Amino acid sequence: MLKLNNIIKSYPVGGGKLEVLKGIDLHIKEGEMVSIMGSSGSGKSTLLNIIGILDDFDSGEYYLDGQLIDHISEKNAAHLRNSFIGFIFQSFNLIPFKNAMENVALPLYYKGIGRKKRNEMALEYLEKVGLREWAEHMPSELSGGQKQRIAIARALITNPKVILADEPTGALDSATSYEVMNLLKEVNNEGMTVVIVTHEHDISEMTERLINLHDGKIIREPILV
Repeated sequence: MLKLNNIIKSYPVGGGKLEVLKGIDLHIKEGEMVSIMGSSGSGKSTLLNIIGILDDFDSGEYYLDGQLIDHISEKNAAHLRNSFIGFIFQSFNLIPFKNAMENVALPLYYKGIGRKKRNEMALEYLEKVGLREWAEHMPSELSGGQKQRIAIARALITNPKVILADEPTGALDSATSYEVMNLLKEVNNEGMTVVIVTHEHDISEMTERLINLHDGKIIREPILV
């Protein structure tokens, strides 16, 4: 599903450059649930952004579902993201002036789906995450856990092949974090590929495989049991 060969990524700094990823080789199979861990500056967010086609890379090869991703236009990148990838963020990224149903339905607006149909689908996905009765509530009226479940519903509504979650439990307490992870495990059990960036060991232990980054390199990939 996701295959990266010798990915190198750097950013300009002053008159030189800072190499953030230093030859990443990584293969994530369809239906896997993996976590990416590393200290601040290790390159984990950069790696996730490359996988999500939010950032380009200097050299190497990246294949998404067998398709080579190589310096494509923003239009084509947006199309691939909308077709293949669902994003979940630590800060939820809900629109504050839209209710839960409208937030979940938003990706369908960009696909040109009519309001009635997208709202019907949004209610179905709110039902899946246990928040159907909160459909008319605004984000300010919801707890952190509820906001993250709405963000998950929004990520799922386009039926992506891959879910990319950047610190999805970082703003939540332990009990709520486990609820969110159990929901992601349910999604994974249905066949969806899930990639999670986290700094929490107990969260990584709930995934099948740990990708450990240090100074821009994968240093080990233990199987979690």
